[in-house]
Amino acid sequence: MFRCLALGFALVAISVHAADVPRSNPAQPTAKPLVIAHRGASASLPEHTLAAYARAIGEGADYIEPDLVATRDGVLVARHENEIGGTTDVAAHPEFASRRTTRTVDGHELEGWFVEDFTLDELRTLRARERLPQLRSTAFDGRDPVPTFDEIVDLVAREATARGRVIGLIPEIKHSSYFIARGLAMEERLLDALAAHPYTRTAPVVIQSFQTANLRALRARLGDGRANIRLMQLLGAPDALPADLAEAGGPTYRQMLTADGLRDIASYADILGPHLGYVVDVDADGHLGGPTPLVAAAHAAGLQVMPYTFRPENHFLPRSLWQGEDPRSRSEDGAVAHIRALLVAGIDGFFTDDVVIGRRAVDAGSWSGDPR
Repeated sequence: MFRCLALGFALVAISVHAADVPRSNPAQPTAKPLVIAHRGASASLPEHTLAAYARAIGEGADYIEPDLVATRDGVLVARHENEIGGTTDVAAHPEFASRRTTRTVDGHELEGWFVEDFTLDELRTLRARERLPQLRSTAFDGRDPVPTFDEIVDLVAREATARGRVIGLIPEIKHSSYFIARGLAMEERLLDALAAHPYTRTAPVVIQSFQTANLRALRARLGDGRANIRLMQLLGAPDALPADLAEAGGPTYRQMLTADGLRDIASYADILGPHLGYVVDVDADGHLGGPTPLVAAAHAAGLQVMPYTFRPENHFLPRSLWQGEDPRSRSEDGAVAHIRALLVAGIDGFFTDDVVIGRRAVDAGSWSGDPR
């Protein structure tokens, strides 16, 4: 039996109606929805490695997404979480056995090894592992080191030059308030890194976060001076609280989606990043339903919508789109159908673990505003 690795979003009720939001500054739909490589080519290679990013670019990604955390010496590196026991071989290094500990991160108690306890040089001795070994191949475990954000920018710049096309970056700041409390705030470090590299001074960049205070501060810090940088408010489970709002008691992510809430988000962010279940309903039997009001309401408030995360394995798909009965099996046609359902709902881009499938879905033309 596989533990469910996706958030439980079935039958989410969105408490907003498009007609409630004045269309004084509606978001303009993209000419073609963006295909965002979620942590690289994550369906094929261990996530957040230079090899995974490079493959995703070769497969046609418009943007690549590095999740960012900070080492003890303040270097931005790419990991899904600051706990690295599941994504590196740190457990096989006896010299780091004593660093196994328990931490409370954004209200959740975790046991393992934490990136903020390692210098960059120490982290360099580790190698990446597949985060979902129960579903995906581990053939490439132990091959690649943990990359720094600077190395990722260098890779994207080289690939963009070699391929003659612009490739965007969409970094996520992980656990902002937690790292701020530990004296390792990442926001200014990220802006400095973007300003230091000629490529990211002009290439499209989206900074994303599940928290709110850091995005508000970034909006105030950026003003109108960095036109190539946009901000994305990510949405967690509907009844969950952004970690920086937990002490204040909310609002929850669901409560942020009222008409007033969307207007507030649009005052500091440009894009909404909801889970897939916020956009199209899935019924109790695993059949895709119609779109919720969210995309229309967000567009009316001036926000684009780019949901997460499409994955090709049966385990992550609505039950009606499975191919066979093995949760580990890939259902490429099912994954394309899943993506197309949200494209028709009007999304402006999406995160996917498999760029080839994402490109197939977009290039087939089943998206809102398709001129064909």
